[in-house]
Amino acid sequence: MKITKAVIPAAGLGTRVLPATKAIPKEMFPIVDKPAIQYIVEEAVASGITDILIVTNRGKELIENHFDREPELEQRLLQNNKIAMLNEVVNISKLANIYFIRQKETLGLGHAISCARSFVGNEPFAVLYGDDVIIGEEPACAQLMQAYEKYNRAVLGINKVSRKDITKYSSLKVKSIKENIYYCSDMIEKPNKDEVMSLYSILGRCILTPDIFEILKTIKPGIGGEIQLTDALKVLANTAGMTAVEFTGVRYDMGNKLGIMKACIEVALNHPEIGSDFKKYLKKIANEI
Repeated sequence: MKITKAVIPAAGLGTRVLPATKAIPKEMFPIVDKPAIQYIVEEAVASGITDILIVTNRGKELIENHFDREPELEQRLLQNNKIAMLNEVVNISKLANIYFIRQKETLGLGHAISCARSFVGNEPFAVLYGDDVIIGEEPACAQLMQAYEKYNRAVLGINKVSRKDITKYSSLKVKSIKENIYYCSDMIEKPNKDEVMSLYSILGRCILTPDIFEILKTIKPGIGGEIQLTDALKVLANTAGMTAVEFTGVRYDMGNKLGIMKACIEVALNHPEIGSDFKKYLKKIANEI
């Protein structure tokens, strides 16, 4: 079955980047001139997704507003003959069929995904974490969708993390199938050093089948007292197995201060409007450090 639906969980509180997130959702932090979540939506659309559900919570109305029309702004741009800018603003609302639902309690990523059950129905669907912007030549989501079509089972987007950092992530038990494709049979969230299965971790993307919802019903609160999606994925991996794709592209953690700065700098260096001037500025700063 062709995958046309995606879920973007964007209900997290963003406590790692307070106080900025007290009033502004981390998903709306700009990477030069576009908010982080627009990059994620554009990746989904470039992968062939037509319907997107964004899971939000109280205080995230800015996300809904961004993907809506704004007649007063559009009229002002039209009057000033700023047609290119007008088209760019209008096209944001036409990227896909975008829906919103509130996670009324922040009970974890697994709970956020369970809120999408009626939207998903009985179809496989993509999950693109709202914290993770991935920029590359081929959309990361598309790479996972291709693996789903070939192997017909749920897919994890993975990359290696350092041994020092693996305890902050998930750790997967994987066996190579070919090149960047693996078979995953087990995993653990935030392992102790003696529980590490590999340095491969789930980083921001996966393709899930609708049976994940029945599994999520049985999951008890895990680390942090939250319903962890990894705990449900572990059950799926143990019973049916999962495909894991070591995707290409650069991942930026937008829930992390350093990740935000890296995203802004690296995107700015390649930006068609400011890239050249920014490069000169950065060289000047580097020489002064």
